[in-house]
Amino acid sequence: MKPIFTALAFLAITFFTAQHAQSQTFPKMDASPMDLAMARPDRNTPPVARVIYSRPQKKGREIFGELVPYDKVWRTGANEATELNVYKPLQLNGTILQPGTYTIYTIPREDNWTVIINKNNNVWGTVYNKENDVVRIDTPTKNAAAPTESLSMVFRPETNGTTLMIGWDKTYIEVPFKVLD
Repeated sequence: MKPIFTALAFLAITFFTAQHAQSQTFPKMDASPMDLAMARPDRNTPPVARVIYSRPQKKGREIFGELVPYDKVWRTGANEATELNVYKPLQLNGTILQPGTYTIYTIPREDNWTVIINKNNNVWGTVYNKENDVVRIDTPTKNAAAPTESLSMVFRPETNGTTLMIGWDKTYIEVPFKVLD
């Protein structure tokens, strides 16, 4: 009787251990991982803004005009629409953005992009409603010194504010924010 009990116990332990180990595997990771960029005058000061976005990869594809069509609203990333968190009042193109959460949409074109700051937030993809636009600004495209494999965003500190740089492949744009104190 003892060998049967031992065999049954071994099978039960093996079954439950295998089930537990299987439940510990991670789901497949996003192909476009999430990232964020912080805007702060220096490392020792609180942030004035941050952007949260997903970073699609080039993977040998033609980006602007193909994967990202010209003249259409784009979520400016992958997955969820790109989120802008404002912590101090910022001015963009004469419009004051009060602290809060916004969505950044863009309309890419070959020579310039329209950057849209919109009141929508927590939206998937290009769930866009023009009536919720807070401000729009047209900004010229610039040629990057070298191609960028992943969509990238970074804030560059300025004397009176910060500039959001958005770049992918061979193209980037600059969005200048003035910090209001």
